[in-house]
Amino acid sequence: MKAQSYSFFIASSERGSVRKIRVPLYILHGLMILAIVGGATVLVAVGSYTRMLWKVGKYNALRREQDTLKQRYQQLQATVKSTNQRLSSLQSLATEVAITYGFMRIRKSPFGLDEVGAGAALEPQATFEQSVEQFNFLKKNATVVALATEGLRLMPRPGLGDAASTPSLWPVIGHISGSFGERLDPFSGEGTFHTGVDISSQYGEEVHVTADGVVTAVETRPGYGRLVVVDHGFGISTWYGHLSGFNTRPGEHVKRGDVIGYVGMSGRVTGPHVHYEVRLYGAPVNPWRYLRSTASAAD
Repeated sequence: MKAQSYSFFIASSERGSVRKIRVPLYILHGLMILAIVGGATVLVAVGSYTRMLWKVGKYNALRREQDTLKQRYQQLQATVKSTNQRLSSLQSLATEVAITYGFMRIRKSPFGLDEVGAGAALEPQATFEQSVEQFNFLKKNATVVALATEGLRLMPRPGLGDAASTPSLWPVIGHISGSFGERLDPFSGEGTFHTGVDISSQYGEEVHVTADGVVTAVETRPGYGRLVVVDHGFGISTWYGHLSGFNTRPGEHVKRGDVIGYVGMSGRVTGPHVHYEVRLYGAPVNPWRYLRSTASAAD
C-alpha cells in the first residue's frame, strides 16, 4: 500500500516555474507533535518565570519587613540598655547613700561574719578553721575591722588603702579618656551611662589587679570585649575590659599588683585603653574616688 502524502506546489515569480514538493503524512504528524510540545514547553517556562518573579517579589517584601523589625528590635535594645544603665546609676546612688549614712553594713566578711555587721561576734560553736581564718584576716586587715565597728563607709579613710580587699592601685599607668556617668556614646552619638572610667595606655601594656581577690570571670562579653572580673569580698568587685589578652583564669586567687591581662582594643573601642569599673554589691560606683585617693597617697 502506498503511503499517503501531501503535495506542495511552490511557484517562482521570477523564473515562472513551478516546483512540486511531496511530503509524507507521517512527517507532517511529527511536525505537528513537535509544535505542540514546543508550545507547551514555552507555556510552562513562562509560567515558571512568572511564579519565580512572584516569589522574588514576596522574598524582597519579607526582607524589607525583616529589616524593619530588626531596626525596631535594635531600638528596643538600645532603650532597654539605657534604662538598665539608668537603673544601675540609681542603684549605685542608693547604695552610696545607704552605706554613707549607716543604713547598710557589710553583710558578710571573708571569714564568715553574720549579716548584722562586720563587728558582730562569732558564735561560741565556731569551728577551729573559722578561728584560724579570722585570725589571719585580722592580722592582715586590722584597719578594716577597726573601721567596721563604726559602720562601713563607702569611701576609704586614710590608711584603708593598705587593706588588701580595697582597690588602691591604678590598673595601668595612663590618662583618663572616659569618665564615669552620663556621656555621649562615641559610636551612636546618643546619651548613655558609662559605668566605669577609661584609662588610655599603650597596646599590650600590663594590666594589674587593684586589690587582693578571686577571679570570677575571664571571658569575652559584648561591649566589654575581653573581660576580667575580680571579687574582693565585702561586696566589692572590679572589672577590667577591652583587654588584648588574659594572664589569669577563673577561680585564681590574685594579689594586689598581679598582672591579669594586657591593654587592648577588644569590644567597642576607639583606641587602646582599659575600661575599669568598681562595683559595690553589683552596683557600679565611681572608680575615680579610689584612683584619686591612690594618687593622693602616692603624693
